[in-house]
Amino acid sequence: MTEVVLYGKAGCHLCDDARAVVQDVRSRRDFELTEVDVSLDPVLNARYGERIPVVVVDGVEAFELGLSAPELERVLATVSP
Repeated sequence: MTEVVLYGKAGCHLCDDARAVVQDVRSRRDFELTEVDVSLDPVLNARYGERIPVVVVDGVEAFELGLSAPELERVLATVSP
């Protein structure tokens, strides 16, 4: 199954927007979703802190700073049967 990881943190309005898009697409498409709060891990915060939200699809960074439902669906179509 395709895995989507959303890197973000609490209080980030762009992260909230990205979460809403991911959840909207997930209502129509089946994939595993993991949310990671980068503020809880210094290594992740250094890697992603200035670029959140970051969305990773099957281990590949697909989006940073935002996304739309059509964009996510397009990426998922390339990795999902």
